[in-house]
Amino acid sequence: MKKIRTIDAVGQVLCHDITQIIPGKFKGPVFKKGHIIEEKDIPVLLSVGKEWIYIFEYDENMLHENEAAYELLSLCGNENMEHNEPSEGKIELFASCDGLFLVDVARLNKLNSLGEMMIATRQSGFFVKKGDKLAGMRVIPLVIEKKKMQTAKEVCGNTPLMKVVPFKKKRYGLITTGNEVASGRIEDAFTPILNKKMAFYGAEMVEHVILSDDHEKITENIVKMLNNGVDMVICTGGMSVDPDDKTPLAIKNSLVDIISYGAPVLPGAMFLLSYYKDGRPVIGLPGCVMYAKRTIFDLVMPRLMADIKIDKEFLASLGHGGLCLGCDICTFPNCGFGKGGH
Repeated sequence: MKKIRTIDAVGQVLCHDITQIIPGKFKGPVFKKGHIIEEKDIPVLLSVGKEWIYIFEYDENMLHENEAAYELLSLCGNENMEHNEPSEGKIELFASCDGLFLVDVARLNKLNSLGEMMIATRQSGFFVKKGDKLAGMRVIPLVIEKKKMQTAKEVCGNTPLMKVVPFKKKRYGLITTGNEVASGRIEDAFTPILNKKMAFYGAEMVEHVILSDDHEKITENIVKMLNNGVDMVICTGGMSVDPDDKTPLAIKNSLVDIISYGAPVLPGAMFLLSYYKDGRPVIGLPGCVMYAKRTIFDLVMPRLMADIKIDKEFLASLGHGGLCLGCDICTFPNCGFGKGGH
């Protein structure tokens, strides 16, 4: 590109967007890259502080900011995502379906350490809805060396930096436990709340039983639901360490692999996660899921609904950021809850 005086730029082609800011009213490009400057444009350019202007001057070793933004976009991934056109050198990426948003943070950090380029994303490991903004990217200068962008490709490799994993349409069986509920002494308040939470992910309850604290009966029904083909079994009630709470024992006896009984999350410390031999989850939800706004449920369910295997290391990582502050107005996931684990 070539720098010339604005008053001498009539007939020249802009090589970058020109931004205009009117406080409280407008911020955006008043002229776009590729605009041919006319006489009437000169006062406008001067009014936005452009006494000098950059015009196109071809150099085969350089990339314009818009071209470079597309190079960055190619590193991000495109499955289940869509993007806008460059504006002021920036491209934004959006989810094209509901799902779990995942970022390879280590490789993203390496790219952002190169200098002269940047990709900013939303937090990895949380649900996104169709249309949600995922990331924005641009190079810092108006032009950048092609070899710099080649270095970025080498740092990132052939695997996309980010992905949106669609939620699966899961059918789940629900086992409500507790002598007080089974006997009718108290109403089952957990089930309608849980069904509403699961409906957010498009899941459908296909079996439901209410049982007393009889671990053999609970085990029998877990196995029955799995044999009937449900995608997930959820048990509620009886999850504490009290002697008469038998749900953890019942899950253990269901020929499952216990990943963890307990999680470093509040609310949600008494959460139990296990997998049947074919990979289907069998989980025990503590009572807090019924009454607290956000709990361990909100940190693990997006992964379970996207068929992302959860291991002990992931659960352990949730401790940093795993304390919900119980704000009067809940803004999750736009808060710190669960962020340390991602």
